[in-house]
Amino acid sequence: MKSKSGKLKVLFLCTGNSCRSQMAEGWARYLKGDIIEPYSAGVESHGLNPYAVKVMAEAGVDISDHHSKHLDELGDITFDYVVTVCDQAYESCPVFPGKARIVHVGFDDPPRLAKEAETPEEALACYRRVRDEIRNFVENCRIFLQKEKNEMLDTKIKELIAIGASVAANCHPCVKYHVSKAREMKIDEREIQQAVAVGRMVRKGAAEQMDELLKEKGLAE
Repeated sequence: MKSKSGKLKVLFLCTGNSCRSQMAEGWARYLKGDIIEPYSAGVESHGLNPYAVKVMAEAGVDISDHHSKHLDELGDITFDYVVTVCDQAYESCPVFPGKARIVHVGFDDPPRLAKEAETPEEALACYRRVRDEIRNFVENCRIFLQKEKNEMLDTKIKELIAIGASVAANCHPCVKYHVSKAREMKIDEREIQQAVAVGRMVRKGAAEQMDELLKEKGLAE
């Protein structure tokens, strides 16, 4: 069930909602906040990982106000998608109400990788690598891209309809405005001209119908 704003409700789920799911929520809000209402939670709650906060801040994304949540805390929310970002969460993933689709994409666990690091900088490198992998997923996931594509198509159709309606209404300023806007949106010129042609046909048809009506009423010249 989409939010009132029409955004997809997406839950990023991992074991402890400490690192990977927190970064995924942060990236989704930062990169796709216009189409996604993101959440994150864990099948357990381990607390927010300070290294995750640090490397996200390096990338310009502030997740310092996030807190680690157990899945039960989000029990009243109906999600469109649940993205499990670790194998344990996927294996433990409960059944969600509604039509939530489960998508699994496993990322390495930064704290586990960092155990082998000999310096704090080496440890941070593990977090940065996973951070960037999660960003790439959020940016390029077909789920989110399809949502964007659909919205762009809806906007395009609305603009072409507006052009046709403006021509049909013989509103020259309106036509100029909407044609200019369509060109700014890089809508194909042929489609713009087709919308103009349809508007002219509608206007002509309306004029002919009016002439017929006037003739019937004996009011035509």
